[in-house]
Amino acid sequence: MSLERLTLPATSLAFAAALAVSGAHAQAVPGCGGRSAGPAEAARVVDGRSFLLADGREVRLAAIETVLPVPGDQDEARAEAAQAVKAALEALVLAREVDLFVADAGFDRYGRLTAYVSAGDGVLVQYALVASGHALVSPAVLPACRTWLQSAERTARARGRGLWGEPYSVVRNAADPADILADQGRFAVVQGKVASVRESSGIIYINFGQRWSDQFTATLLKRNEGSFTHAGVMPKSLAGRTVEVRGWIEERNGPTVELTRPEQIDIVH
Repeated sequence: MSLERLTLPATSLAFAAALAVSGAHAQAVPGCGGRSAGPAEAARVVDGRSFLLADGREVRLAAIETVLPVPGDQDEARAEAAQAVKAALEALVLAREVDLFVADAGFDRYGRLTAYVSAGDGVLVQYALVASGHALVSPAVLPACRTWLQSAERTARARGRGLWGEPYSVVRNAADPADILADQGRFAVVQGKVASVRESSGIIYINFGQRWSDQFTATLLKRNEGSFTHAGVMPKSLAGRTVEVRGWIEERNGPTVELTRPEQIDIVH
């Protein structure tokens, strides 16, 4: 796929398809919850997941994560992807009236209103972004909502739309810690074969390499293991399995993702 697939002209066709599909859900947020906060005017898009209202409030889109711009980013594909995602959100909300449905969280730690957003034509903005490949589904979403959005994500991924295609792909190779660390501080998907699972000092370490001290590792607190097992994900049985982990990339003697929810792990085979 060429870089042009991540620019605004190319996203317009993807949006047309996404809008047509999501139009049936015009007056509701299927299974996602949220209380109506009424209409408001979107005045300026900050990045691919947040925008300012005409009254000065900032809205952070609930249920999704995406590529965010970082000043001075030397990765051209990533920087252009972040710009394309921002342009995608602008095409959906800029200078138009939107309907807000405030998520249970209300406000995030930065004081932004966390909400589901319906565009003036009744399109759920989160769905349109996911369906066009410009956003990923966050694990921290109500089950019915997550299932609905994940269906759109799977289709976007299968068709190589937006962030799922080349030259930028959100899927990182667990065997390449340097590539993963390039996304430090960002939300990403990492795929690889689990080499071993260890427990120490109340933490379960899911290791993706023999040199666990500098290769990719996913961690979870031992006290949270029960919630994973209840969801059908048994951390200590993952050795030898190929899995995908989604979450925020941190650096702790190598790239790490902290697991707090079983939805962060998908068993590939």
